[in-house]
Order: sequence, then structure tokens, then C-alpha cells
Amino acid sequence: MDKILVVGGTGFIGSAALRALTGDRPPKPGEVKALVRRTPKASEAVPGVEYVTGDLTDPASLRDICHGIHTLLHCASHISADEDKCRAVNVDGTHALLAEAARADVHRILLVSTTAVYGTGPHRDVTEHERTPAPASATSHTRLEAEQAVLAAGGTVLRPPLVYGAGDRWFVPSVAELLERVPALPENGRARLSLVAVDDLARLLATLARTPEHVPPGTVHHAAHPHTLTLREFVALLGETLDLTVPQDGLPLDDYLTRLHTAPGRVSAHQAALLAEDRWYRSPLWSRADCTPGPGHRTRLSEAAPWYRKALTPRTPSGR
Repeated sequence: MDKILVVGGTGFIGSAALRALTGDRPPKPGEVKALVRRTPKASEAVPGVEYVTGDLTDPASLRDICHGIHTLLHCASHISADEDKCRAVNVDGTHALLAEAARADVHRILLVSTTAVYGTGPHRDVTEHERTPAPASATSHTRLEAEQAVLAAGGTVLRPPLVYGAGDRWFVPSVAELLERVPALPENGRARLSLVAVDDLARLLATLARTPEHVPPGTVHHAAHPHTLTLREFVALLGETLDLTVPQDGLPLDDYLTRLHTAPGRVSAHQAALLAEDRWYRSPLWSRADCTPGPGHRTRLSEAAPWYRKALTPRTPSGR
């Protein structure tokens, strides 16, 4: 195996990619490296991976990080409403990483981006070249800039949609919170969504990292599971696998957002509205890479159910 560096190796997608890269056989020393801000505990580290510390916001800490690396898999990003922080990691950090890759003559660069760069919907059966990105948030705007830098360097960009699975602290937890705040579905849950389980996405990333000839340099690809679900269908699966209450009622989006405003929480009205419009994308990459998209959403949610049950259980404050 050519040497691979995974950037963001303790993140949701990065850690899954490391497991996929090492799952079929233990790697030889130095074959699979992970750039992390802090070395994980032994119990959380992926066996066989060499962890190296560095910070995308500190170019000096990245010096020689790509030495001897054949493939760079960039899974790190900052997600928040703070544009300065997003720019520091997603844009400036990517440029610093690309500079090191160029110095080390890295052969292949893969960036994990997001379909959120397309901005507001509806998006229906969208191909990679059908719609011009129009990001609507600081996170997606700066991630699009990272894409442009990687493409200019001859790298390849993957855009997954909503990602779920063990380690997901945003998508399913957000849906669960919204169901608690407003026991109804916006637009009756009709919106059709592209999804992908993190383990399936990770297998795709590992396949592309090992066999880069499947995707030409300087190209963009969707990484969504071919089977889409409506929001109501997805919530029904959550009801089956996580014992969440599935609302029968639906509300027009404006009425839903009004109700949501009266029950404050972590998930914003903007984020909730994204689940009320079609967001599904054509993804021929699975067949092109000769990689199965996996057993399907019901199976993957069932596999992740123990993690979600623990993550969604309210914690009792210490001392009470």
C-alpha cells in the first residue's frame, strides 16, 4: 500500500476512514498516518495508525508532514457560524496543507467537502456539473474555497450529503431535537434527501485513496447513497431503530418555524428549513469505483442505534 495521510483523523469522517483503511489487514509501520491536533487515547486510537500532531491554523506545525506520503486524504473542517474560524481552518489551513503537499510531491489529494456548498434548494437529482455552487453559510462558503484550492492543485473533491452513523453529533441528534421541540414534520416530511452512512462513505474514501485511477485529478464527485428517503421515511426508520416518537402531523414550513421559535434549542431555524426542501444528488461514483454502497439505511441505522441511544440520553448534571 502506498503511504496515506488522513487529515482530521479523530473526526467523525476521518476516524471512520482510518478504520476502513486498516480494517482488511494491519498496515505496515508508517503506511497509514493521521494528522490530529491531539493524540487520541489508546482506547480511541485505530490500531496500526501512526498519529502525528499538527494544527491547520499553525503552518509551522505542518512542516514535513507530507514527507514520503503518496495520497493525502483531507477530512478536516471547521463547522460554525464564525467566519473567521471557518476561514482559518477551511481556507488558510487547506492552503498551508497544500503547500506541504507540493513540497513533498504528493501524488494524490482527496478532499472531503459537502453538498451544502450548493446553498438553498430545492435540489432534485442534481449532478456534479448541473448546478453552480451558491453557499449560504460561513461554513459552506469557506469549504467551497477549500475545494477551489484543491482543484487548482490537481486534487479531487468529494461532496457527501447528510452523513449519519456512530459518532454523528449533528444530523440525527438535530432531527431528534426538532421532533422534541415541535411534534410535527415541516411540509409533512415530503422533502426527499440524500444520505450516506459514515462507514459506507469511509469505504468509498479508502477505495479511492488506494485506487486513485477511478477519479481523474481536478474533478468533483457526489458521495451519496443511491437510495434516497423522504424526511418522513427517515424519521420512521428512527422510530423503528431508536424508539423515537414519530409525529403523524405535518405543518407548512412557515407555521413550523413559528412553532420552533417558541421552543428554543440548539438547532437553528435555517438548519431546520434545510430538511423541508428536496436535497438529493446523483452519485455514479460507487459503480465507477467498483465499491458497493452498503446494505442500506435501515441496516446502518440499526448498527448505529446503540451509539445514538447513548448519545441522545440526557445527562444528569454532576452532584445531583
